[in-house]
Amino acid sequence: MSTPTPPHGKILYLLLPSIDPQVSATFYSEVFGWSMRETHQGISFDDSVNQVHGRFTEQLKSVENPGAILYIMVKDASETEARIAEFGGEVIDPADRETFDILGTFRDPSGNLFGFYEMKDGDEG
Repeated sequence: MSTPTPPHGKILYLLLPSIDPQVSATFYSEVFGWSMRETHQGISFDDSVNQVHGRFTEQLKSVENPGAILYIMVKDASETEARIAEFGGEVIDPADRETFDILGTFRDPSGNLFGFYEMKDGDEG
């Protein structure tokens, strides 16, 4: 039996700047359903489908104007916006349900800029 070839180009691991890793862990767990675990390097995470992994680090700082924005898929953009605010983040660009893509941007409690994306009915992603 042959060994499967790892997927080339797949995003696997993220180091996320964090002012307070416990606050970040609570935010991503409560807003996006990510799993958290303690490791010898601090708090590590797995996304909600166990495909992207990473950890929070106080050694990196968030930037005001990043060169790229990573979007996180969500079931309901409106609910996600409410949870972002509830758990210490800030919605920067709210989702517009009238456009083709339902997406928006937010800053997490440490100031990192990310996007969120809700798949419309019939959209294949």
